[in-house]
Amino acid sequence: MGNAASREVLLARWAEVVNDPSLHDLPYKIEVNETGKIEMSPATNRHGILQLAIGEALSHALPDGTALVECSVMTSTGIRVADVAWISHTRAAGQPDDGPYLIAPEICVEIVSPSNSKSEIDQKTQAYLEAGATEVWVVELSGGMGIFAPSGPLVASNLVPNVVLPARRTG
Repeated sequence: MGNAASREVLLARWAEVVNDPSLHDLPYKIEVNETGKIEMSPATNRHGILQLAIGEALSHALPDGTALVECSVMTSTGIRVADVAWISHTRAAGQPDDGPYLIAPEICVEIVSPSNSKSEIDQKTQAYLEAGATEVWVVELSGGMGIFAPSGPLVASNLVPNVVLPARRTG
């Protein structure tokens, strides 16, 4: 076993990992262990805060379905994983819990990370809509949000009209 790295070294190493383009498309979570080695298992705490807040909002606003995080969906561009999704009980019936949904949940949410390009998010949005999503929410880490339907951009969600996301904390 190696020696434990200092907090500063670990923070610098984490910054390298998050900004390394060769790690952006891996289907794993990435962690840095106490010695600074990468363990496959990058998301910020803000990403997780937004995932939970959106999931809770969906659960409260839409009780006739299930909100979930890290939802795999078969799309025309492969198996994509929405950061958050909401699927009605009706749509979920007959779909696997242990594999990708073959028909997208009604709401698929992508939280834009620093590693995501605009073209990647646009492609995922289109892929979820083609796979059957009623709405795709694209959420910025700042809390800004765009909502898209098969007919195009929406001013607000038709399914959850008043979504309030937590403010970003600093310091």
